[in-house]
Amino acid sequence: MTRVRITVTINGAVVERVVEPRMLLSDFIRHEARLTGTHVGCEHGVCGSCTVQVDGAAVRSCLLFAVQLDGREVRTVEALSAERDGALHPLQEAFHAAQGLQCGFCTPGFLMSVEPVLDHVEGMDDAQIRGLISGNLCRCTGYEGIVCAVREAARKG
Repeated sequence: MTRVRITVTINGAVVERVVEPRMLLSDFIRHEARLTGTHVGCEHGVCGSCTVQVDGAAVRSCLLFAVQLDGREVRTVEALSAERDGALHPLQEAFHAAQGLQCGFCTPGFLMSVEPVLDHVEGMDDAQIRGLISGNLCRCTGYEGIVCAVREAARKG
């Protein structure tokens, strides 16, 4: 099979590799860029654990081939604190304070799904917040802590 040279900017760093055309973006991020904060759950785009941002929009990295991202910018959960010199992003702080982390497997997906739209969350009621996060599954327990965290992060701006 012909391999393809691609260049993807991940969290501001240029990553250039020769990859199989069918390599998933999630595998490229984890195995080629060595950024393991992006988790892979269902591998069918259902659970949202692999959510990253491409050009500012939340996407499921298990549903994209890495070659589709050639020349594009990807932002992973590692960027949230890296952009703040290692300090937690307010959304991460809120997840911690509201006990929205639970086992933490799904947390990167929730963070990367909510962070781009956090400015629009203030004023949403809990049902609307639940709708906002409906594309991400948490297998631990309820979503109360997660909803509370999103609400508090939005309130603090």
